[in-house]
Amino acid sequence: MSSISCRNLCKTFSQGEEIITGLDQVSLSISEGEFVCLSGPSGSGKTTLLNALGGLDTPDSGEIGVGDYRLEQLDKGELADMRLQTIGFVFQAYNLVPVLSARENVEFVMQVQGVPVAERRQRVDEVLTEVGLAGMEGRLPAELSGGQQQRVAVARAIASRPRLVLADEPTANLDTHSAAQLMDLFVALNDRGITFVIATHDTRVMAYARRVVKMQDGQIISDQTQDPHAMDV
Repeated sequence: MSSISCRNLCKTFSQGEEIITGLDQVSLSISEGEFVCLSGPSGSGKTTLLNALGGLDTPDSGEIGVGDYRLEQLDKGELADMRLQTIGFVFQAYNLVPVLSARENVEFVMQVQGVPVAERRQRVDEVLTEVGLAGMEGRLPAELSGGQQQRVAVARAIASRPRLVLADEPTANLDTHSAAQLMDLFVALNDRGITFVIATHDTRVMAYARRVVKMQDGQIISDQTQDPHAMDV
């Protein structure tokens, strides 16, 4: 359900008169249940690849498979439905709705999915407890720390019970302690079978990954497996 494959992905962007290469013939396969980091400096293509895998951006050419879906064959509505039913997203900027409470932010995707009210409320209680925010359900994002806001974002991502989570620089705005707590949570969720693909240049995050795919100038320059270990992050 959450396996990923892409072949010969190409993507360019216009910046004034300059053409920027985002992806240059990128091919990659990720098995269900893997914990993968896409690493590389800014401009390497890791976020562009992550957005393509999530159907948030369309490559100029190439093929992408997410589970049984062939993304290049889907129209905008079908892509939106695929994302809704299959993928949980965790963004660097959290992307929480500022006028909604933690509970309402987490509940939002399930509302769109049509999950019944009683089940939604039960799931919200479960996931907010799981991410360490029990008792903070009624707080607005502005009343939460950066680390707590990111945990709400994670709770929102997993409440819809996706088999795949895509995260873009999830620790960028977190202090060392909060980053470690977040990564421990990701590992625990991965142990339950959720596939993780994380775009990051944070070596603290890479230490937790079982596989690190390094990118540069829109290309994959190395793809290595490793024994994950929690550094003193």
